[in-house]
Amino acid sequence: MDNQQMEDPNAVLEKALMEEYLHERGYSLEKLKELPKEMVEQLMKEATRYASLKMEEIQARAHFVDEIHDGGSSRE
Repeated sequence: MDNQQMEDPNAVLEKALMEEYLHERGYSLEKLKELPKEMVEQLMKEATRYASLKMEEIQARAHFVDEIHDGGSSRE
C-alpha cells in the first residue's frame, strides 16, 4: 500500500483544497518556500480556513443528500 492509500481521506481532501486555494492565488506549495515566513504563515492560515469551510460545505451537502434519500425511502 502506498502513502496515499494509507492517509486519512479527509486529510487528503483538506490538502487538495489548500492547494486549490493557493493555486487560485498564483501560488503553489513549492513557491511558498521562496516567500517570506510571515507571508507563508498568512497564506497557510487563509488556505486552512478555506479548506475547513469547503469541507464543512461538503459534509453539509452529503448530510442533506442522506436526508433526502432516507426521507424518500420511508414514503415508499
